Amino acid sequence: MRVLVTRPQPDAAVTARRLALAGHEAIVDPMLIVATLPGARLPSGDFDGVVLTSVNGARSLGERAELDQLRGLPLYAVGKRTAAAAPPGFARVAVAGGDGAALAALLGREVPAGARLLHVAGEERAVDLAAALAARDIAVELFVIYRAIPATGLSAATRAAVAGGQIDAAFHFSPRTAATLAGHVLGAGLQPELARIRHLCFSHLVAAPLRAAGAPALVAEAPTEDALFALLET
Repeated sequence: MRVLVTRPQPDAAVTARRLALAGHEAIVDPMLIVATLPGARLPSGDFDGVVLTSVNGARSLGERAELDQLRGLPLYAVGKRTAAAAPPGFARVAVAGGDGAALAALLGREVPAGARLLHVAGEERAVDLAAALAARDIAVELFVIYRAIPATGLSAATRAAVAGGQIDAAFHFSPRTAATLAGHVLGAGLQPELARIRHLCFSHLVAAPLRAAGAPALVAEAPTEDALFALLET
């Protein structure tokens, strides 16, 4: 099958290689470009743990001088991929089930009341941890160190493939990439062609902008790449 991959680089290239090994052809057209925010400042004070909710946040943290101040603290990661991308040196790593709800539940179980956490994140976030944990008297401070910039349009290759009905499926990892793709495809007048593609999504939140655009979207059993591949083969 020909599979459209819209996640940012370098992850898009990794997914494309895995698709090739499985006998599929990947069309890579990232709908977001990740840019670091060098002027970001670490909130003052002490913290009782660090929270990572994305692979991009984990990678960006590894490039920050402030990392030395955080080593030795417990690390709480939203999922396995984020934990694997985190820089070394944390006291321990606790891994949630892959989404914001699972992470909030993990923090509620493992972090004592009165604790103060540092949420290392991007400008756009899928979960408001401060609101989710307020009732448990757990404070969450944001350290925003990157932004994801939407692509300005489809690549020529993607537009031609969509218009020609040459894409069998698309992998969708985030609501923003899905929404950006849908917006550009609709803007190109290709809504019928978008609806013919099997859209395979990490979650119902990811599927929502595609369904709003009239495209059928299937949700994987878990928010993992393995689950997307399993869905592709069904």
